[in-house]
Amino acid sequence: MTTQILVRYDHGDAAAFRRAFDADAEDRGRNGLSLLQLWREGGATAWALYQSGDPARARDYLDGAAQVLNAQAGVTGTEVHVLQTA
Repeated sequence: MTTQILVRYDHGDAAAFRRAFDADAEDRGRNGLSLLQLWREGGATAWALYQSGDPARARDYLDGAAQVLNAQAGVTGTEVHVLQTA
């Protein structure tokens, strides 16, 4: 069973978000997240699709340590969906 995690990031500045998001890649990887795709929706929202071999660890990261990324990237809100193949 494959676990994928879809995250919506609301932000104020697309360029600042992307710089901080790219700089956070190593930290995400250490916490069980492998980026599959990143999309932009308008100028204030990004969606990231991750694959995770350790969804509990990834969720803990997104709920806690990722707050540093959110502060640096100007993220004003997130929504996390943990999905499994049917």
